[in-house]
Amino acid sequence: MRDLFDLTAEQRQVRDLVRALARERVAPLAAQVDETETYPTDQLTSLGEQGLMGLYIPEAYGGAGLGALAFCLAVEEIAWACASTAVIYLVQYTGGFPIVTAGSEAQKRRYLPRLAAGEITAAFSLSEPGAGSDAGALTTTAVRRGDRYLLNGTKMWVTNGSHAGVITLFATVDRGKGHRGVTAFLVEPTFPGFALGKLERKLGIRGSPTVALHLSDCEVPVENRLGDEGEGFRIALRVLDGSRPAVGAQAVGIAQAALDAAVAYAKERQQFGQPIAAFQGIQFMLADMAMQTHGARLMVHHAAALLDRGAPRTAFESSMAKCFAGDAAMRVTTDAVQIFGGYGYTREYPVERFMRDAKITQIYEGTNQIQRVVIARELVRA
Repeated sequence: MRDLFDLTAEQRQVRDLVRALARERVAPLAAQVDETETYPTDQLTSLGEQGLMGLYIPEAYGGAGLGALAFCLAVEEIAWACASTAVIYLVQYTGGFPIVTAGSEAQKRRYLPRLAAGEITAAFSLSEPGAGSDAGALTTTAVRRGDRYLLNGTKMWVTNGSHAGVITLFATVDRGKGHRGVTAFLVEPTFPGFALGKLERKLGIRGSPTVALHLSDCEVPVENRLGDEGEGFRIALRVLDGSRPAVGAQAVGIAQAALDAAVAYAKERQQFGQPIAAFQGIQFMLADMAMQTHGARLMVHHAAALLDRGAPRTAFESSMAKCFAGDAAMRVTTDAVQIFGGYGYTREYPVERFMRDAKITQIYEGTNQIQRVVIARELVRA
């Protein structure tokens, strides 16, 4: 039921490896990670030991170089087991892929092998208190002083920001230029003037740390500028086009976990002398949940395959995949809670966690309202 795309033998091997690892080492700890809001160190270490942290990184820098679809397959399987672990895993791509596409040779050699080995993790920092959907309205400034830039400002909603060894961070060299002033930097937490801010207490994905960052004359060497001045907005858009299918894959994994749990429960829960799966009302709910999940998976695979083929523009397909999958995950997990009835509303069963985890997939990497703006813009442009 889940082989809905023409996968290569190598892609299937990746999926099967991650599936086995996720179910054996990640899933058993997922409830504890959520309950205690604990960073899943052991789970991420297991992924790193199998060479899975560098699926998107070229082989020349210690990765597997397998592309977007293989990465999405891995994200889905991890998300089926634990959404918190999955979001940290996929942020490796969001934070590290800019180095692959826009980094200098020195930057690639400094960071990519360590990311691929799982020695360090990456983070991505674009949003600010007053700049979320309007990513071009950044107020964090970068002023060059000799061989360094001094960065000043506050960044928000930085997933994995408290644990990352390198953060792809965006600031403006000229507020008057709008998005043309946005510039990307590779910031390490040891740089002078860098400080962690508030750790958010979240509804879902509670094992993945989300923090604010405070930059007070933060000293960033010129060699840690990613690309040229003013290229940051273009770099960010390219990265988001690539990461949105991965967020869709996370949503698919959560939805599949909820569907699997609902089907199993409906077959064993007895009411009126028979399993509730025998009632047409429940059957139709399960059928709708399956269609939403499978449809989302196909859209994710299609968008990822376009990225792997080097399609010149993928914003349309990437935004559709992320938006549809996020909405589908929310519907599927909500219906799973309904099928479980009162038990679904308790922490005794995992479906309430699935519903809480699903909600974020409609919000981050661009809200689903913004995705609809992108989709409509691409339609009109076409």
